[in-house]
Amino acid sequence: MLLSRFPGAAMLAVVMAGLAPAQAFAADVTVRQLVERLHRANRANPIDISHLDLRELDMSGLNFKGAKLAGSDLFGADLTGADLSKADLSSARLDRVVIIGVRFDGANLAGASLLRPSGFSTLSAPRREAASFARANLRGAKIFGRFNRANLQGANLAGATLAPFGRTGFIEHIWRTELLGADLSQATLAGADLTYTLLAFANLRGANLAGAVLKKADLSRADLTGADLTGADLSEADLDGAILTGVRGLNTVRGMASAHNVEKIIR
Repeated sequence: MLLSRFPGAAMLAVVMAGLAPAQAFAADVTVRQLVERLHRANRANPIDISHLDLRELDMSGLNFKGAKLAGSDLFGADLTGADLSKADLSSARLDRVVIIGVRFDGANLAGASLLRPSGFSTLSAPRREAASFARANLRGAKIFGRFNRANLQGANLAGATLAPFGRTGFIEHIWRTELLGADLSQATLAGADLTYTLLAFANLRGANLAGAVLKKADLSRADLTGADLTGADLSEADLDGAILTGVRGLNTVRGMASAHNVEKIIR
């Protein structure tokens, strides 16, 4: 539906269709039925499509108007350009979904699974295609994939897991979660597992990373000004050019002895 707005998305859709196994199921609703229900809905009275099978549906460009999708299965769905701001996606399955240009601002994704989504139509990962999770609740979510340049300002990722989950049987093209240049300012990442995560050039100003696991994470050139690192684990993390000005709890950080490029930290 929005292929003209996101150049390259058409080719991505063709490739994804070629990789997908033959469909052996039918979604609980059709796209037409969904569009009709959304047309009648509003944010004061959102539709409830919780715990439904919505796998592989083309829902690109839809405005969900704060819909309730708690526990629904959206595996492989195309959400290109969709507006899911303030939607309830708690415990939903969003694995392998297409999230090019999707707005999850203020959405509830607590306990959701967001593994290996297709976030960009090209390897260059243009900022205009990056999904937005500003102020979203991702507490305890399972996240793995390419989220470079994504907007996660003020998002809650407390207890979330972004570490590798192992091979899935699909063609693998990434081995760690990527948040290159992402905006995580004022985000809550307390107790999150960020092992191996690429956070180079990320904005982590004022972020809460208390107790977070950052083993072997790449924090090169990341800006952690005013962040809270109380009890965080930075074992073997790359701190080349990381800005740690005004960081709280730095004296309680674990693993600094094994961290790389500590001498290049900007304090």
